Amino acid sequence: MQVATNVSRERSYVTASAAPVAEAAPNEAAEQAAAAPGEEAGSAPGVKVSLSDVGLARSREAENKNADIDESNLPDEVKRLLKMIRELKAQLAEKMADLQALMAQGDREDEAQQARVRALQTEVGSISGALSTANAQLVKVMRDQKLNSEQSATVASLMAK
Repeated sequence: MQVATNVSRERSYVTASAAPVAEAAPNEAAEQAAAAPGEEAGSAPGVKVSLSDVGLARSREAENKNADIDESNLPDEVKRLLKMIRELKAQLAEKMADLQALMAQGDREDEAQQARVRALQTEVGSISGALSTANAQLVKVMRDQKLNSEQSATVASLMAK
């Protein structure tokens, strides 16, 4: 059984159903029909999930934090990489803050704390590596797509945020 989700515009609930073909894009409708032969649309009961006000605010915030990238005149691949880089930077900042807080506790004799520090250091290294890779990919895509000077300046300004 395939379960697809539909999110309302207000993001107040998510409905899971067997095959919401009427609301799906043409390609998705064909994939759903092929993936779930014999199942009728709307035959399975839906599941309703309500988001709290905090959840709705976070959802809107997540949508708005990349609005400047979406509104730019950059190619889609550049936009995707810029969003990825922003997300990686946010993850890196969060892990670095966690690591600094843990190290500030100062109990260097505790083996459990040392293990947590090592684990966070590993995560920081992984995220840093992913960030470097994403930056290199962005440079390559910009070169391949031959962005003009205005677009390059837009990329630079979006990277600084």
